[in-house]
Amino acid sequence: MSIKPEIKKNWVEIQKKYDFPVNAIGVKINPKDKATLKVWTEEGIDKFVKK
Repeated sequence: MSIKPEIKKNWVEIQKKYDFPVNAIGVKINPKDKATLKVWTEEGIDKFVKK
């Protein structure tokens, strides 16, 4: 599953501000939300978590 490039770009910019997984609107992803976490990982957003 692929997301639109403009959504991914915005999601990356939002994720850079947080040290935990967030969705594309900046809300913390519930650890039980496997579907969102799967997309988060597959799209490479996990590489942009604030350190």
